[in-house]
Amino acid sequence: MINQQALNTDVLIIGASASGLMCAIEAGKRGRKVVLLDHANKAGKKILMSGGGRCNFTNMDIEADRFISGNPHFCKSALSRYTQWDFIALVKAYHIAYQQRDLGKLFCENSAKDILTMLLAECRKAGVSICLNHNISTVKRTDSGTFILKGSHKDTPIIYQAASLVVASGGLSIPKMCATPFGYQLAEQFGHSIQPTRPGLVPFTLQLRDRETFQSLSGISVYCEVSNARIAFTENLLFTHRGLSGPAILQISSYWKNGETININLLPDMDLVQYLSRCHQQQPRQKLKNVLAERLPRRLLTVLLDEIIEKPIQEISQQCSKNIADKLQNWMIRPGGTEGYRTAEVTIGGVNCDELSSRTMESKKLDGLYFIGEVVDVSGWLGGYNFQWAWSSGWCAGQVV
Repeated sequence: MINQQALNTDVLIIGASASGLMCAIEAGKRGRKVVLLDHANKAGKKILMSGGGRCNFTNMDIEADRFISGNPHFCKSALSRYTQWDFIALVKAYHIAYQQRDLGKLFCENSAKDILTMLLAECRKAGVSICLNHNISTVKRTDSGTFILKGSHKDTPIIYQAASLVVASGGLSIPKMCATPFGYQLAEQFGHSIQPTRPGLVPFTLQLRDRETFQSLSGISVYCEVSNARIAFTENLLFTHRGLSGPAILQISSYWKNGETININLLPDMDLVQYLSRCHQQQPRQKLKNVLAERLPRRLLTVLLDEIIEKPIQEISQQCSKNIADKLQNWMIRPGGTEGYRTAEVTIGGVNCDELSSRTMESKKLDGLYFIGEVVDVSGWLGGYNFQWAWSSGWCAGQVV
């Protein structure tokens, strides 16, 4: 027997995340009665903190190869059915000012609050009930196909029941934003497998000797190409007191394996040997540090090139020029690790895509159960890709729940 105090609804969504809000909006538009539950005290916390408070809400160039998954084709359907242009149209409809930055990234001109305010307004229009400070203790499914959720709100016991259950609880990244493994545990409870999880879009820490060598460079940012044997990214690198960060490092971290060496080209757009040869002819008495300081910060040059930095160009041989080029354009370094989920912007891995419908996000193992957003084994590049996956996957589930 179901407790008579159970609250009945058509759709229960766990997680007031970007994907959860989008799913709720779309389901509500279809006349479905939707209850959105979250254990946090605010909806859309990650939206508010994203993009330095400006929310990099999508990208002009959304392609499937910008996403990491055990099934690289899975994301294609959702991304093609609800595109970046669809979300941009919604942003425009609310007259939210935005700007395009490098590599197609779109940010709010004012505040990430504009995006969250828009989504909450859409939820109100669609009649969505958003219930915060709700803790879920158990989730069960009856023989008749109804999902029963038991939990509490401020120590008051609560029971919900619905025919459709959507899990939009996110991954493990940024635990201070209330991230938990709840979604993975729920997936496993209902027979789903989880692709191994790890931090993505995360700064590197350095091994002790390297950290001591480069700690003095904290705060220096340089444009460079960072690569491994599989992929390369050309963006800024930032030295920190713990290691390496910046867009180029965050990008490569999602493709990095523990113990692997990465290659850093600090002058990706030039032939350094040829440049030094030209300087040898045109300004032979100039010191190497003065010539290279036009391209790279002096502090960085001093650390990487040692005492040779003080020599005049005329004393730099052809072989020495090649050695300098190798140090600056083929700098090999083995990170000690990453800063982990504490600062990771996304979780790599998650609910196995092969066990979900790519069109609806519904479980292939259990009717009425859906997984969307970061909890799924789909992770995008830095630059608005993960938000677009949230909008697209949430939209797709919202059409059918």
